[in-house]
Amino acid sequence: MSNSTGTLLRLTTFGESHGKAVGGIIDGMPSGIEVDYTLLRADLLRRRTAQQLHASSRNEPDEVQFLSGIFQHRTLGTPICFVVENKDQHAEDYAATANIFRPSHADYTYAAKYAHCDSRGGGRASARTTVADVVGGAFAKMLLKKYNINIQAYTSQIGKESLNATPDWTYQSALECPDAATTDRMHALLNAIRTEGDTIGGVSTCCIENLPAGLGEPIYDKVQASLASAMMSIPAAKGFEYGEGFAAATMKGSEHNDPFGIDGKPTTNHAGGLLGGITTGLPITFRVAFKPISSMAQPQHTADTNGQLQTLTLKGRHDVCVLPRVNVVVEAKAAMVIADYLLMHTAYHHNQ
Repeated sequence: MSNSTGTLLRLTTFGESHGKAVGGIIDGMPSGIEVDYTLLRADLLRRRTAQQLHASSRNEPDEVQFLSGIFQHRTLGTPICFVVENKDQHAEDYAATANIFRPSHADYTYAAKYAHCDSRGGGRASARTTVADVVGGAFAKMLLKKYNINIQAYTSQIGKESLNATPDWTYQSALECPDAATTDRMHALLNAIRTEGDTIGGVSTCCIENLPAGLGEPIYDKVQASLASAMMSIPAAKGFEYGEGFAAATMKGSEHNDPFGIDGKPTTNHAGGLLGGITTGLPITFRVAFKPISSMAQPQHTADTNGQLQTLTLKGRHDVCVLPRVNVVVEAKAAMVIADYLLMHTAYHHNQ
């Protein structure tokens, strides 16, 4: 079941980086939801490669073929099966590294687990597979739209360049950072890193707004636990925090506590929209830290499957940073989690 996620709204994905296709099955989507193809295409475009100088030049059209679950542009309530063909593979780029463990890739662990595995572009471990998450997340967003629930992720940090100003949502940038000055500094940093043949990490910040209070389950199925699980399943994810996060460890209780107002809602939101793992009705804000991309142009020391030391210089087409392309994946994963909790909440209160 490692390829499936969700309880009432489930997504099962399949495919490898350089296989014939990637795809998935969305099960549990309510019937009668109008398919927003504009939203779907926009999200796929945000994730696509070859969109800017710092991204991989792999140019996949990412055209989705729906095989079931949709009739007259509305969901049927039955499983939605979809396929996205891989049309721009360069498998020959990986021939020389087929028997070499690339530093910080999953080559070694996949070999240890499966013995026989696809080494082309990382196979199943590749970020290419996240295109299926984006499709599933787009359908979850279509459901959440009925409830006016909005999810937005943005680039808040690349390397040491971080957004310290209030996000300006009127400002649009290719890096998806809502601040002009920070965007300029990030562009300069990425240009320098790319010239060095290196890569760099970053942080995606995500805000979920207009949530009702009461979503979530106590103890083992807390909303933050499900969000953390979803985010940490994204390739290159290294850390998750919500609300004040790790900064809460430096605060006093008098600084961190959220008092309640006369409307029964917290008047501040240090808790990040969650208490006891259940939504308070205030926005959920969380951050996901991503490591530098492991594939880079600089020579690296490693070993092959026979235990012989090698100096590895990677070919292929690779990003300098996962940001901004990963933001839409963060949104998609969050949308699947929240839509699932919303369906559980609706079912729980059905007879009340």
